[in-house]
Amino acid sequence: MNITNTFNTLTNMHIHSSPFAFLLSAALSGLCYGCQSNSSSQTADSTRTTVNADTTGKHYLSQPLVRHIYTADPSAHVFNGRIYIYPSHDTATGVPEDDLGSHFDMKDFHVLSMDAVGGKVTDHGVALDIKDIPWADRQLWAPDAAFANGTYYLYFPVKDKHGIFRIGVATSHTPEGPFTAERSPIPNSYSIDPCVFIDDDGKAYMYFGGIWGGQLQRWDDNRYDSARGNRKAEDLAIQPRMALLAPDMKRFSGPVLEVKLLDENGQPFHEKDNSKRFFEASWMHKYKGKYYFSYSTGDTHNLCYATGDSPYGPFTYRGVILSPVEGWTSHHSIIEKDGKWYLFYHDVQLSGKTWLRNVKVTELHYNEDGTIQTINPAI
Repeated sequence: MNITNTFNTLTNMHIHSSPFAFLLSAALSGLCYGCQSNSSSQTADSTRTTVNADTTGKHYLSQPLVRHIYTADPSAHVFNGRIYIYPSHDTATGVPEDDLGSHFDMKDFHVLSMDAVGGKVTDHGVALDIKDIPWADRQLWAPDAAFANGTYYLYFPVKDKHGIFRIGVATSHTPEGPFTAERSPIPNSYSIDPCVFIDDDGKAYMYFGGIWGGQLQRWDDNRYDSARGNRKAEDLAIQPRMALLAPDMKRFSGPVLEVKLLDENGQPFHEKDNSKRFFEASWMHKYKGKYYFSYSTGDTHNLCYATGDSPYGPFTYRGVILSPVEGWTSHHSIIEKDGKWYLFYHDVQLSGKTWLRNVKVTELHYNEDGTIQTINPAI
């Protein structure tokens, strides 16, 4: 029996609305994962055409890159002329849902790759497992990757033995891994969603942070206070963080700084501005000499962006890149390949479950003034 084909068929039927859907989905997902893990790689068709997703009549702008495992939070890069995607690996662990994201209980990372958008996608198998990170306890969340010094670096947030999110780094001689984790997290790192941006001059910067389950609200002046709660509506919104990386790419070479994210009038956002303020999912890219800092607004589900003239900011809000997707979370990356720009993102087309997501890609377009055209993921 072909487990993967059976799983794909069932997930596109109406069974997800039945009482036994969760158990069936989890069981088949586990079987698919087991089959995949016994081989070094798998390939899948990648399409980005607008098609009917299933018999419910829903339409999606793009289709999942892979269907044999659940993937999310895609961090895409071009290495050696090939696109490599470093996503989270969602699995159904049965952890109850809460506002801290405890149900996102990921255990390992897979690396995906393809020669070009629309081509065959290869799953290179497990690149890093939580059991091989000496200091880690649980919840291996959204990663990023970088190349420097002849080495590939994988950056990841995971809770330590005290339940505090720290950011770790692992290395490999190949972009697909496997990666070997350092024995300790990056000193002075905290919270989630690392994004590493290497500028034209070779300097590397890490942007990171996420509120609510990402614990950023508990950090004040780089000191942790477990009693600190979420901000109130009239409070100033929490700003993302950044730090310059040392040449060895394994530590910060300067202090952790707040990223100044400002509204169109040059003022910082308040928490009540939750359709525009930062929640999580930092990403940095450069276009025509401008720095584009993009991020998710979390509870209002927008992917927004702001621009600035320096990697340190300040960054002025410009608009929405991606309207809300199906599912609670939204997380992305932006790359250029062969003269075109692409947005990688995720939704829950395959499962209908917030914690079982699938990564996608679509082309991204700029206007003449450098603004980004808003993308609607469901048409």
